[in-house]
Amino acid sequence: MTETQAAALSETRNEGTTLLDFQDVEMTFPNGTVALSGVDLTVRQGEFVTVVGPSGCGKSTLLRIASGLESSSHGTVNIATSRIGYVFQDATLLPWRDVQSNVELLAELRKEPRAIRSQKAREAIELVGLKGFEEHLPRQLSGGMKMRASLARSLTLDPELFLFDEPFGALDEITRERLNDELLRLFAERRFAGLFITHSVSEAVYLSTRVVVMSGRPGAIVRTFEVPFPVPRDPDIRFTPEFAALVGDVSHALREGHH
Repeated sequence: MTETQAAALSETRNEGTTLLDFQDVEMTFPNGTVALSGVDLTVRQGEFVTVVGPSGCGKSTLLRIASGLESSSHGTVNIATSRIGYVFQDATLLPWRDVQSNVELLAELRKEPRAIRSQKAREAIELVGLKGFEEHLPRQLSGGMKMRASLARSLTLDPELFLFDEPFGALDEITRERLNDELLRLFAERRFAGLFITHSVSEAVYLSTRVVVMSGRPGAIVRTFEVPFPVPRDPDIRFTPEFAALVGDVSHALREGHH
């Protein structure tokens, strides 16, 4: 395949293309702790898959393996893209840089020309609702605004695969719901593949096309739920009986898997 053909294939990649594939993945740390056992998980373009499970079940380990930060002890991991965005539990902003230059950082590290990275950053800042705050330092931002800046920074990569490690866990409920709405809007527009880690079952159901429930350590997938609500979603869907019923089913599976 020529470079031109490869580029054309990448451009025409359709929803349904498998971007992340775990087969029988296990993770044993040097101290003998078994974090993951027999994990099979596939994430395709246009899917938003959320993983819920008890603390210490290996959810974040799963994400680190997906990002290439860790290697599994057993099994195969196939990642079909190099365009991966990562949003951590902490916004990880550089305190001496303003919002604009924090958002430009990844493009800067890739040695993109100043004009291009500046334009990408401005577009991403506007997308996440931070327009007007470009010159603010992180200490001048609320927790929610810091997470928006972190999200914007990853958006400059135009990721095909987005990895989220409990990014909204430390925020108050109102801010968290608002950012869930923003993230769901971005997903509806961009249709990237998303893998999201959370402790919140309602957040998982609201954001996802599929919710995966993990057992206690060693983490294994015990149930998978398809989320039937179409994207984009009305925020008021959170108050419907159908939404509450699915949250209840996922919560029940989570409790069962913990024993």
